[in-house]
Amino acid sequence: MTRSNPPAPARAITILGIPYDGSSSFEQGAARGPAEIRRCLFRASSNSWTEFGVDLGAPGAIQDAGDVVCGDPASTRAAIEAAVTKLLEEDATPFMLGGDHSVTYPILRSFGKRYGPVNVLHFDAHGDLYDNLDGDRYSHACPLARALEDGMVKRLVQIGIRTFNADQRAQVKRFGVEVIEMRDWTGAPALSFDGPLYVTLDLDVLEPGLCPGLAHPEPGGLSVREVLQAIHRVRGTIVGADVVELNPRFDDSPISGMVAVKFVKELAARMLS
Repeated sequence: MTRSNPPAPARAITILGIPYDGSSSFEQGAARGPAEIRRCLFRASSNSWTEFGVDLGAPGAIQDAGDVVCGDPASTRAAIEAAVTKLLEEDATPFMLGGDHSVTYPILRSFGKRYGPVNVLHFDAHGDLYDNLDGDRYSHACPLARALEDGMVKRLVQIGIRTFNADQRAQVKRFGVEVIEMRDWTGAPALSFDGPLYVTLDLDVLEPGLCPGLAHPEPGGLSVREVLQAIHRVRGTIVGADVVELNPRFDDSPISGMVAVKFVKELAARMLS
């Protein structure tokens, strides 16, 4: 008996690039991330199938909405919010490619307007909960603090954190953030979320040697497989996602881009399931 291939997804993932790194605190270069992820997405060395049997190369499985036109920080935030809001009004399922992590704040504003406060699952080495960094309240170190203040987040769960300072721990307590720090890591949790879920994945959640294309590497991180296990085990309706902070300046090989693509593919499969 011949087994037929799984059918193409009934709906599509819409990719939106955000080539912006103007709010990065240390090194620029993440603005080149969207182009590198697109270049690696259907690289001939791999294929379009995900581990759960979803063919992202099937006609209509992935649409590309192009890139947000980025400028100064304020106009870029407004442009991101407008672009994501437009996609949501069109009933698209948006997947954003960063860019530095500051882009997640205006994204969450758009999702909050559509769904009300959303659940957020955040993979990162850093908490991104600073009230401000070097006087900048919209730094890539601050997006979750801004979204929480605006009431756009119902529940925030962070995985992989290993750089908290006293101020950020105070923010965790203030906002009731659930944190799985690396010092407490015992394996991928089986997380369950009630209501719409947004996933934001900063590539520096990884052990740096596994993904050299990082501007802000932090030793002691997760493996690629551990992140995938956490993605695979999460339960809830994922309505949107981003993968951010890929910095091709620090990796002349395709390795880091392929790691980013692996997360894009497996998250996209979860969003389509």
